[in-house]
Amino acid sequence: MLDNDIRHTIFLEDLEIGMKRDLTKLITDEDIEKFAEVSTDRNPVHLDEEYAKETMFQGRIAHGMLTAGLISAVIGEQLPGHGTVYLGQTLKFMAPVRPGDIVLVEVEVAEIDHKKRRVKLFTEAKIGDQVVLRGEANVLAPSRKLD
Repeated sequence: MLDNDIRHTIFLEDLEIGMKRDLTKLITDEDIEKFAEVSTDRNPVHLDEEYAKETMFQGRIAHGMLTAGLISAVIGEQLPGHGTVYLGQTLKFMAPVRPGDIVLVEVEVAEIDHKKRRVKLFTEAKIGDQVVLRGEANVLAPSRKLD
């Protein structure tokens, strides 16, 4: 994995609108195979090149939720980080991710409700300039006062 390796918690009291964190990951055949194993999603469009060539994708693609999982990695490890609880996530898949693609996932603080400890995050994944996934996450952020 190639990433910016920031591993810590940003507490609710220190969050600011516009804060961003990111992660870059090379998607490998092994990643796709492991995700299929863990998720039990063995759709041949992910695992069988001959099958996938006959689909609209004209070749194998990674599971969409594998890419979405990278968003979770940024949220759980970087922004806000350890102690964050996911409340919800919207996802719009805009283009396929293929084995060998380098995906950049970015998470940005959009709104903060200090009283409820809730934070809305804009989430996006790109391959180069192409957006492949976009959405919003709602999380319960860790607080120095309560955790």
